[in-house]
Amino acid sequence: MILDVDGELPELRALATHYQAKGGALWVAEASGAIVGMIAAAPLEAGTWEIARLYVARDLHGSGLGERLLDQAERLARERGAQHLALWSDTRFARAHRFYEKHSYLRSGPIRALGDRSHSIEYAFAKPLTGIVVRALGAAEAASAEPRLADILQRCVDSGASVSFLPPLAAAAARAYWRRAAVDVAQGTRLLLAAWAGGTLAGTVQLDCGTPPNQPHRAEVQKLLVLPAHRGRGIARALMRHAEQEARAARRSLLTLDTRAGDAAETLYRALGWHAAGRIPGYALDAAGRACDTVLFWKRLDAPPA
Repeated sequence: MILDVDGELPELRALATHYQAKGGALWVAEASGAIVGMIAAAPLEAGTWEIARLYVARDLHGSGLGERLLDQAERLARERGAQHLALWSDTRFARAHRFYEKHSYLRSGPIRALGDRSHSIEYAFAKPLTGIVVRALGAAEAASAEPRLADILQRCVDSGASVSFLPPLAAAAARAYWRRAAVDVAQGTRLLLAAWAGGTLAGTVQLDCGTPPNQPHRAEVQKLLVLPAHRGRGIARALMRHAEQEARAARRSLLTLDTRAGDAAETLYRALGWHAAGRIPGYALDAAGRACDTVLFWKRLDAPPA
């Protein structure tokens, strides 16, 4: 990469002043009298702040310094009223992309060419910062969410969730599952919803719309997952309500699902107006090898406006 400071990036000569003038801030990290890391944040548009200039000295990669810098920038943005965060990252910075995805940013929106001497092309990343926000993911977002969703799946399975897997769930198996799901999203046979809570991607649910030709009105709800540390905050309810909205928009009027009898999910579904269709004894095994019953549920939805 060619860095033409005066020709293309003159703000680097006074970077703190540059971000202060935009209403934001610049931070640096020092060690033994030398600058070893930096980050900036500034308002971009109403409700949205941009994260920029996140760099850490190569010998400190993996030290946690990047997380500390990002936390500092996100904290200021939140204090100044930001509801969403956005950033751009060069397509060649694969390590940075993994870092942002780990911290709940997803690749979305356009790709931009800077027209500089390095012929830079950048990906857009974004995430909600405040409250509980549920979104249906496009194909690019679904692929970008793979590592984060794999972590959620692993943690839920390890905590005893009955979602077709048994603990311990290998990271490779979890990622392979979400890779297949992203393919289905791209093919239009699956809707994948993600929920952020306070800036953390903490939950997900899916609608399998790949039904037979004689069932175009039906979809199956699958893999309602919420990180154990984030349960009890209304995330699962928000995901289920949003799933119903997406199903209506997709012209699906009948939803089905199944869950292990006696789980907290059974109580949730009943509270949300789902009807039990029946109980299958010994349908699936738990982590201890015990056969557990499964309850089948259905729910009819009002048709969307014509």
